[in-house]
Amino acid sequence: MSNPYHNPKAQWAAYLVFFTVLACVPLMVENTFTVNLLARFLVLGMLALSVSLVWGYGGILSLGQGIAFGLAAYGMGMTMQMQAQDPENMPIPSFMLTNELTELPALWEPFWHAPTGIALALIVPTLFFAALGTIMFQARVAGVFVAIVTLAMLSAWYSMAFDMQPYTAGFNGISPPNPLQLGGYSVDPYSATAYWIALACLTALTLGLKALLHSKFGLIIQAVREDPERARFLGYSVAAYQVSVFTLSGFVAAVAGVLWVMIVQYVSPTALEVSFSVTMVIWAAVGGRMSLIGAIIGAFLVNGMQSFLGDELLYGFLLVLGGLFIVIVRFLPNGLAGLLESVLGRFGKRAASSDAGGPV
Repeated sequence: MSNPYHNPKAQWAAYLVFFTVLACVPLMVENTFTVNLLARFLVLGMLALSVSLVWGYGGILSLGQGIAFGLAAYGMGMTMQMQAQDPENMPIPSFMLTNELTELPALWEPFWHAPTGIALALIVPTLFFAALGTIMFQARVAGVFVAIVTLAMLSAWYSMAFDMQPYTAGFNGISPPNPLQLGGYSVDPYSATAYWIALACLTALTLGLKALLHSKFGLIIQAVREDPERARFLGYSVAAYQVSVFTLSGFVAAVAGVLWVMIVQYVSPTALEVSFSVTMVIWAAVGGRMSLIGAIIGAFLVNGMQSFLGDELLYGFLLVLGGLFIVIVRFLPNGLAGLLESVLGRFGKRAASSDAGGPV
């Protein structure tokens, strides 16, 4: 009996059961605050998914996933803010008036139209990741140097969001007063509808990435991760595949940024903080960076712990998080998914020995 962990049918069944259970959660939870909190966890799971893709499967340690998340979040915040403005009587957000702006900046003009604003919130971060990835991987930047470049770029974006107060509201951030309006429908962030929208996006992205990684593209990506020089000698464009997976991870993080603002109705430079992007890596490491569903579960577990322990430990929780990361790296390098793989492997060997009449 082979290890069921590696059985494609068993994997797909596990994914479907996992997302089916998540879909039933709002039906069992009456507290709207809890539903909103769980919707946030879904979005954070999406960020862990992007890290699993780029780091676990692509072998690219990116510490800049917060760039795509933050840019998309600001795009969505601008869109929702403009929905609350009156084109004739109050075309300028109040924080701009406070900063002595008399006209709406040209940068904000496209966000009068909600579909255009949402599209820009997704497209701009994705194109930025494509451009940054092309610059890095065409120059054969690899390993820790990718982490350094993405970290430096993240810090630059954080500084811009913090310092450009007349355009971004600075440290105070953008707080759209009303929920997102789409097609005449208001998406209440505390409703089951908002939760299901986030879940639908997470499900579609996860299953889509899983199918992609089981294709020839996924095999080549993993070959590039293991030995880029050998893949290059076999005729594959290593840079092209690295740029592709890097860009795709940026798109996933951008979707998370859009959904985050829809759910919390707020965005600030904290979305671009270095610590936040580093924390995403910890989520993926805890759950298992080479498992899409494992990374998502890692995000759920860590953020669930923070929700219940954060109020009691305050900043001491960062020490708990750091200790957890050290334990995982030392004893479970493949995370909880690796532990499950090991347990199922032993179970399979025992079953095979029992069928053969050998010792159990």
